[in-house]
Amino acid sequence: MLDILQSIIPTALFYSAPLIFTALGGVFSERSGVVNIGLEGLMVMGAFVGIVFNLTFSDVLGVWTPWISIIVAMVVSAIFSIIHAVASVSFHASQVVSGVAINMLALGIGVYLTKQWYGKGQTDMVDQPFYTTNIPILSDIPIIGSIFFEGIYITSYIAIAFAFIAWFVLYRTPFGLRLRAVGEHPMAADTNGINVPRMRYIAVILSGALGGIGGSVFALTIASNFSHSTIVGQGFMALAAVIFGKWHPLGAMGAALFFGFAQSLSVIGSSIPLFENVPQIFLLIAPYVLTILALAGFIGRAQAPKANGVPYIKGSR
Repeated sequence: MLDILQSIIPTALFYSAPLIFTALGGVFSERSGVVNIGLEGLMVMGAFVGIVFNLTFSDVLGVWTPWISIIVAMVVSAIFSIIHAVASVSFHASQVVSGVAINMLALGIGVYLTKQWYGKGQTDMVDQPFYTTNIPILSDIPIIGSIFFEGIYITSYIAIAFAFIAWFVLYRTPFGLRLRAVGEHPMAADTNGINVPRMRYIAVILSGALGGIGGSVFALTIASNFSHSTIVGQGFMALAAVIFGKWHPLGAMGAALFFGFAQSLSVIGSSIPLFENVPQIFLLIAPYVLTILALAGFIGRAQAPKANGVPYIKGSR
């Protein structure tokens, strides 16, 4: 049993980290009243930038390359998300259409530039990805240490820490109160002196930054290169985690951990007695089926922020 847990938990955490980062971005955006279907595209942009930066500067930056790569990916994806903010907040365009456009645009840019710069449909493999590590002291704890703190990616625990930070920001700071106010009742927030468009811009840009981190972490831990198939549905899983988690940072983290576990089954399922006779194809499609079930409300109805998806036009009712 211990051996099974040692194989399941680190792998589930490994697959969950990109989903947690991206889902937290979705929570910020949707709590402000802006639906962000474009999480997939933001992850694609983060993955592309993270890989290209890593390949370009690995000789110069050495072991710091993956860390600086995710920071650069975060910044570029945050800037890229401004397109969604301008369309949704300033021009009151359909937030769903704008998000879909972000997905298509990011993939188009990534694939086109990859072919232009590398002469093929995918980049080279990175020289400086993230590696598994043992957390000092904690990995020496009997039983628990070998399960949770041995052979893990540090990005997994950073993602979990980010979830608690996001919870604190949203529910324990004036900024979080203002953000939630513009997502629930923007007119009342405006009447009380809160700049609704500015808060929504900030939230969408935060979602871009976190989506960029999620995409780059996925690329630098799981894929190690970039192609058209590097990010295939992870952004939509993150969106499902937002809904499954009832638009709450810790709920989204829990949902992302659940989806990460589902993804891990495709890798380690055959080594678990319970799943050893399950055809591999079923294990491969499990995370996508669970995503559909979550979005369909199978786990219970979730109440979105009241103004989510509704453009705010000052002076209108």
